[in-house]
Amino acid sequence: MKLKRTEAQSSARQFRVRAYFVLAALLVVAAGIVARAIDMQFIRRDFYVSQGNERWQRNVEIPAHRGAILDRNGETIAASTPVDTVWVNPAEMDDKAVQLPALAHQLQLDQDWLTRRVTANFDTHYVVVAKQLQPDEAARVAALHIPGVSLSRGYRRYYPAGEVTGHILGFTGDGDAGQEGLELAYEPMLQGENGLKKVVQDRHGNIVESLENIRPARAGEELVSSIDLRIQYLAYRELKSAMQEFGAKGGSVIVVDVRTGEILAMVNQPSFNPNDRLQLDPAHYRNRAATDNIEPGSSVKPFFVIAALASGKYKPDSVIDTNPGYIRVGNNVIEDEHNWGAMDLATILARSSNVGMAHIALSLEKSTIFNTLTGLGFGQVSATGFPGESAGVLTQYTHWHDIQVATMAHGYGLSVTPLQLVQAYTTVGALGVRRPLTLRRVDGVVPAGDRVLDQQVCRDAIHLIESVVTDGTGKKAHIPGYRVAGKTGTAWKAAGGTYSTNKYVALFGGVVPATAPRFAAIVVIDEPSKGKYHGGDVAAPVFAAVLGGVLRLTAVPPDDLSHVSTATFVQAEVPR
Repeated sequence: MKLKRTEAQSSARQFRVRAYFVLAALLVVAAGIVARAIDMQFIRRDFYVSQGNERWQRNVEIPAHRGAILDRNGETIAASTPVDTVWVNPAEMDDKAVQLPALAHQLQLDQDWLTRRVTANFDTHYVVVAKQLQPDEAARVAALHIPGVSLSRGYRRYYPAGEVTGHILGFTGDGDAGQEGLELAYEPMLQGENGLKKVVQDRHGNIVESLENIRPARAGEELVSSIDLRIQYLAYRELKSAMQEFGAKGGSVIVVDVRTGEILAMVNQPSFNPNDRLQLDPAHYRNRAATDNIEPGSSVKPFFVIAALASGKYKPDSVIDTNPGYIRVGNNVIEDEHNWGAMDLATILARSSNVGMAHIALSLEKSTIFNTLTGLGFGQVSATGFPGESAGVLTQYTHWHDIQVATMAHGYGLSVTPLQLVQAYTTVGALGVRRPLTLRRVDGVVPAGDRVLDQQVCRDAIHLIESVVTDGTGKKAHIPGYRVAGKTGTAWKAAGGTYSTNKYVALFGGVVPATAPRFAAIVVIDEPSKGKYHGGDVAAPVFAAVLGGVLRLTAVPPDDLSHVSTATFVQAEVPR
C-alpha cells in the first residue's frame, strides 16, 4: 500500500516538472514572439518597412511630352504621339512560357526568336521584345493577360511632311531625344523634364496603386520655326524635278527673307523620310545646305566686284580691257572663252569673264578683298546653330599669292556652304546690313544686324548683276513681272588632287525684286548630267520657278510690268 502511494507521488512530481517545463517553454516562446514583435514594430520598424517597400513600391518615371515644332504659320511639322514598349520578366513566366506563341503572333514576331530571347535571359527582370507600339496594338497585347509581360508608355516623334522637312527637322532616337537637325539643336527646349511618382506594384510588375507624385512632368516647349511650309513644298518639288530632269547626284535650295534673316525654306536631295527609322542612311540625312563645302565658281564674282566698288578704285561704269582674251599670272594663264576686249563691270558679270575678274582682283589690296568676304560671312559659321554646320575655307589674306587672288575671283581656291552663299546674297539684298540667319520665327523687333557694306555699293552691285539675267548667262532666271538680280556659277569638282573635267556643280544665287529686295535664294545642283551642266541652264530655271512662286504666295507687287503682256499674267496664275 505504501509502495503504491510512493509511485503515485513520483508520477505527480514528474507531471508537475513536465508541466513547468512546457509552461516555461511556452513563456520563452511567447517572450520571443513579443520581443520579435517589439523589434519589428518599434525598434527596427523603419528597416522592415523600407524592406517591404523595396519589394512592392517603385519610383516610376512619368514621361514628359516633347514640345511640338511648328512652321511660321502654325502648321505642325513635328509632334510626339504615345507609344508603348512591351517587356518581359522571364522569372515571373515560369511554366507560362507556353503562352509565348500567342504573344509572338500578336506582335508579328518570329516565335523561335521570341522564345530564345526570353529563355536565354532568365537571370534578368527586364527583356524588351517590342518597341513603339501604337496604343491600340498595346491594348491587344495587354488583353492576353500573360504573366510577366508588361507595358511601359513612351512617345514617338511623327513628322507630317515626311521627307519634305526631313533635313531641317532631323529626327529623334528611341528615347525621343533629338539626333539631328532642329530636334538636336533645340533639344534642351523641346525635351522637357520627366516626372517621378511612387507606386505599388504586384508580383507581375503591374501598378495597382499610385501613392504620391514626387515630381510632376514638365512638358517641352513649343518651337515655332521660320519655315513656311508652303514655300518648303514648292522648293522641294522644283529641286526634285530638276534632279530628275538633269540626272544630278544632289542639290540644295535655300530661300531667305531679306528683311529679317529668316530661312523660309531649306531643301536637299537626296532626301529621307524621318518617319521611317529603318531606312535612315547617313549619306541621305546630312543637311548638304549647311554641311557641304563647295567651290562656288562664278557665283562669287559679285562679291569681288563689291570689294572693288567699296575700295573706291572702281565705279559702276568703269571699263576693263581684257585683250587679248587671257591674262598671265606667274606661270599660269587664265583665259576667257572669247576675247571680249574692253568691257564695263556689268558686261564682265553678264559674260562671266574670268580675265576681267582677275584684272579687278589683282588691282585691289588683299586686305580689302578679305574684309569684304568675311564681312559677308565667308569663312565662318552662320548664327543658325544648325548641328554640323561647316565654316567653309577662307585662308588669311597674308598667305595669298597673286594666282590665288586671281583664281578666287572666279570661284576657286576658297570653299563655301550654300548657307554662306545665301547669307552673302541676303546681306547685299539688305543693302549692306548683315543680320543673323535664323531657323526660328522672328517675332516682334527684327534684329538690327551689323552694317558691313555701304548702301550705295549694294545698290550698284544689285543693278550690275541684273544684267546677268537680262543680257547674260542667267536669262533663264527671269521671272515675268519682276526684276531679278543674280549670278550663275559653274565649277569643276575636285577629285583625286586635281579638277575633274566631267563633274560640275551648277549654281545660281540672287535677290528679288531687284528694286526693293524681299527674298534671297541660292540653288545648287551637284553633278548634273544628261548633256547640261552650266548654272544658267540647270540652276537658274529652278531659281525662277521657286522665287516666282514665293512672290505670288506672299503677294509681292510686280516691279517690272513694261515688258509683260496680259496673257503672261493669266498664265502665271495657272498651277505648274
